[in-house]
Amino acid sequence: MALVKVLGMETEYGIIVRGGGEPNPIAASSALINAYVASLARRIEWDFQDESPARDARGFVRESQLAPEVETHLVNAVLTNGARYYVDHAHPEYSGPECSNVWEAILYDKAGEAILARSVEAAAQLLQPGQQISIYKNNSDGKGNSYGAHENYLMDRSVPFARVVQHVIPHFVSRQIYTGAGKVGAEVPGAEGVNFQLTQRADFFEEEVGLETTLKRPLVNTRDEPHCDAQKYRRLHVILGDANLSEVADFLKVGTTALVLAMIEDDWFTRQGRDYTLAAPVRALRQVSYDLSLSQPLPLANGRQMTALEMQWEHLDLARKYAEDEGLAAIGGDEVGKAVLQRWEEVLTGLEADPMSLANKLDWVGKYRMVSGYRERHGLGWRDPKLLAMDLQYHDVRPERSLYSRAGMERLLRPEDIERAMTEPPTTTRAYFRGRCLQRWPQAIAAANWDSLVFDLGHDPLRRVPMMEPLRGTAAHVDQLLARCNTPAELLEQLGA
Repeated sequence: MALVKVLGMETEYGIIVRGGGEPNPIAASSALINAYVASLARRIEWDFQDESPARDARGFVRESQLAPEVETHLVNAVLTNGARYYVDHAHPEYSGPECSNVWEAILYDKAGEAILARSVEAAAQLLQPGQQISIYKNNSDGKGNSYGAHENYLMDRSVPFARVVQHVIPHFVSRQIYTGAGKVGAEVPGAEGVNFQLTQRADFFEEEVGLETTLKRPLVNTRDEPHCDAQKYRRLHVILGDANLSEVADFLKVGTTALVLAMIEDDWFTRQGRDYTLAAPVRALRQVSYDLSLSQPLPLANGRQMTALEMQWEHLDLARKYAEDEGLAAIGGDEVGKAVLQRWEEVLTGLEADPMSLANKLDWVGKYRMVSGYRERHGLGWRDPKLLAMDLQYHDVRPERSLYSRAGMERLLRPEDIERAMTEPPTTTRAYFRGRCLQRWPQAIAAANWDSLVFDLGHDPLRRVPMMEPLRGTAAHVDQLLARCNTPAELLEQLGA
């Protein structure tokens, strides 16, 4: 049986500094995060001991090429909701806590948006006169640079990685029709005629499989850092998705992918005799993104052709059969799984009938309606700077400045739940133990990472508490333990016993 898909979402936010001389995005990102964490009882630093970005899922360590840089000298804090908030290269990044179902994953993704908006407010009080920091949840600066919105899924280590690659690439390529955030223009040679495309990331991928995340980006990233028991688990690190503001798109992005990965673990595609391997996956990624009609046929390796919409219908059909035969426990149970299937069908039906009918559900459709409407009213060409500015403004994290907030998008989450998720951890993963310990004993925690906490009691050597099982350390597991302990010393004694 497929493992429960413990989920995590990471977003690198775009940052622009206006006024006050030559902008320094690294310094600005540091100032932004410092302004926010200054309100915490104590800033808990990230523990880099277990970082291994050069280990490759194909079974080797890349020593001949530069591995992704680990910037240990930059701001890197752990929040009481179990998340990590830090400077990644020249961007503020929010990595949400581990979640056990799709609803939790998008809730903590939205909490990240709110934290960034709150950070902008806090930083504004510290800036020099005339300076301003703006933050955007997008993936491209329009100058040839792209930054990521990554997804993470817990998988069974025993599943052959080649099987994962074979069956997940067709889903990654075709899911763009509902996960795309929309983009005015394109940023690669030969795409000068593209006025608007579905996604912001398709322009920036060059390989099918690989370790890199910033150069020669692959459709399937092979970084092998499970952040848990490496003998039992792997973490599939997905780097080709867009940063979604739409809650429906975010829900489907994570929900359908978690379900497809569960099907791969149970070898469902092979058992059903289905193979959607694309003849040229990287080219297909861009073909789908550039095709607003959703009618471009994609050549398959077996000689057939299929549009992205047809491919998604077939994946949905397989998922329904899988749910009937194998159940939906892997993505959080029947309630969550049925919601994914229902939304999946609803969106594919809308895309088939009239994509513009989903302008209040999908980012790319909502943005296209706003931008194209403005263009037609004012007689502008697609290369007009005003349209590029609108594209960017759609993604501003400040609700009062964001065009997304004016698009009338359907909301799935309650504002009060998002507010609570900014400070409170999810209850159904090890993030609960991490968050509760940070809330109760911040002065006694020297550092933290995904799979351990390091305690400093002042008179003893540092004590590391391992958390190698993502579904341990939940409220059900540790609430009584935490209630019995008045001090971190008592907690460590109980854990030792």
